[in-house]
Amino acid sequence: MTRPIAPATGPSPKEVPLRTGPPTREELLVHYPAKFTWTQLKTFVNSGDLGLLKRDQKLQKRYDAWAREIVAEYGSLVNYLMNYRLQWGKRDTLSLFTSAVDVEEHGPDTRSSASLVVDKKVMKALPPLPDDAPKYFTRDTPPEYLSIIQNDWPYSVPADVEHTLIWTRLPIYHADLVAESIAARIAQDGLWGFTGNTSPPPSPSTLPECLPALADWGVTMDKLIRSEKGTEEEEELVRRAGREVYEFVRKRWDETKWETAWFVNPQRLQSVPGLAHIHVFARQKL
Repeated sequence: MTRPIAPATGPSPKEVPLRTGPPTREELLVHYPAKFTWTQLKTFVNSGDLGLLKRDQKLQKRYDAWAREIVAEYGSLVNYLMNYRLQWGKRDTLSLFTSAVDVEEHGPDTRSSASLVVDKKVMKALPPLPDDAPKYFTRDTPPEYLSIIQNDWPYSVPADVEHTLIWTRLPIYHADLVAESIAARIAQDGLWGFTGNTSPPPSPSTLPECLPALADWGVTMDKLIRSEKGTEEEEELVRRAGREVYEFVRKRWDETKWETAWFVNPQRLQSVPGLAHIHVFARQKL
């Protein structure tokens, strides 16, 4: 069954005034309707170039203005994340979006952390890791090493898709997981995968059919940054490098209820280098 990108009817722009700062769900639906379908999103994730995943251009301008204010207030985006937004080991109560996974696990959101008082100008470092901490992110990473939140500035995803960020104090790329022979490829391409799908993800060969959705960004096939498909041995090493993330996502998003597309950006695409995180697009099954 094909779902629409956004509801056919709903509030008019006059009924949903534009604010500043992170958008509400209503603002996204009315002022920044999704540019991509679920199939297009999965195609972009599986294309080999994660740079194809975009935020609405008007929303990007709003984000850029907000980011300048945050830097002026906190000193840096990292300082904002470390002092305020990331609450290690706790439920996300600061997002304007509600995650169905959180509601199912914890019940209704009471917003109990919304009145946090922080010293905005004092740079906080990542909490020190105990001696017995895991060496890297795994499927069984304890909650105290995680901050799982809804993306306050989601990409241009359909209305029925949640965009979740899994921030972790542990490295995702680690020498024990990423073989030296594929290190350069992972550094350029990143990692990605899918869970809960009843059919294989879209083939990268179908990407030209989806490129019209990226016309506003001037994306063409000759501008892609991606590696050629490797040998079967190399492809297995890539799968091994992402297996812990895949298993974590599969465990959190019940495959009988959810289908997901997840990815870990390479450093060239990371908006906050130095803080490891995973993107998850999750859609409930009909």
